[in-house]
Amino acid sequence: MSISEPQLATPPLREIYFYLTEGCNLRCRHCWIMTEPETDSASSSKALLDLDLFAAILEQARPLGLTAVKLTGGEPFLHPQVSRMLELIRDADLKLVVETNAVLLTPELAKLAASCRQPFVSVSLDGTDPETHEWVRQVPGSYRAALRGIGYLVEAGIKPQIIFTIMQKNRGQVSDIVRLAQEVGAGSVKFNIIQPSPRGDHMRDGGESLSLPDVLEICRYVEHELASTVDLPLFFGQPPAFKPLKRVIRKQNGGRGSCGILGIIGVLANGSYALCGIGSHLPELVFGHACRDSLAEVWQNNPVLKEIRAGLPERLGGICDDCLLKRICLGFCLAQNYYHSRDLWSPYWFCQEARSAGLFPESRTRPFRA
Repeated sequence: MSISEPQLATPPLREIYFYLTEGCNLRCRHCWIMTEPETDSASSSKALLDLDLFAAILEQARPLGLTAVKLTGGEPFLHPQVSRMLELIRDADLKLVVETNAVLLTPELAKLAASCRQPFVSVSLDGTDPETHEWVRQVPGSYRAALRGIGYLVEAGIKPQIIFTIMQKNRGQVSDIVRLAQEVGAGSVKFNIIQPSPRGDHMRDGGESLSLPDVLEICRYVEHELASTVDLPLFFGQPPAFKPLKRVIRKQNGGRGSCGILGIIGVLANGSYALCGIGSHLPELVFGHACRDSLAEVWQNNPVLKEIRAGLPERLGGICDDCLLKRICLGFCLAQNYYHSRDLWSPYWFCQEARSAGLFPESRTRPFRA
């Protein structure tokens, strides 16, 4: 009898990321999901996740360990049956996570979200005035509409997290966005970094994104100075190696824990199972379709998912291989890593650039090996 490699137990499927629609009502300059700016006619023709398929996936996922659902997109509230989806999530007693621009929120939708178990809603707001926010979002009126939507959430009992993506246009509003978040009744603020997707690369080429030293400077200001002056929790979307150690120990990352790559799966608007939304651009990260493939079969036996489970974190390369926090970070975002290199085990771009520039924290790396 030959000795075979040990079989890894399949982890529970804790959360499903539902990308309800490929369309969006805004045209954000930095969106990493959309490769080209949206037009009104293009958005209206995009795929929408079928309601019956949504319900069937939830039913199949419960025995696999499902405890939470994230609704995202595109813009999730663009889906014409999102109210019924919220009811299904509520009736199944699943935790609800929503990523939205809040423009399409109504009092009724806010109340439905609030009726779900432990609702966590993040709202993108990239400026403290209409001129700044709408330069980023490229739709007039979207600033006031977002504030109105935030108001509906607060009235319903949800304190949303404000997502503020830092760039040259709004870098001077870091403190102001925190004050605005307090004024509107938000529960926290998270500062995101522009990802080098096609749109993000375009901003970088045009000098509209921040340099790595600038990002790290703002990060230090937020977490070491600004955070101590306000009651509102503040988070910065950088990898754990750059976080204060107390936040790493508490496993805080934007108030929701880590990405959870080993316990999530994505469902695209066309009904395909995928690693996450990146599957809409990379067919090799699509794992099957809900109409024909059993979720249990996909979750337990898909070769890519099995490779990830067997390889993390030991197979990570570059700076991730040397990072002392790789067992916590797990490469930070395998989707982004693969997008740029077509290699699941390549290092996270931010950390690799920081190492090349001599800016990666030496205290977070293991000693040099000859």
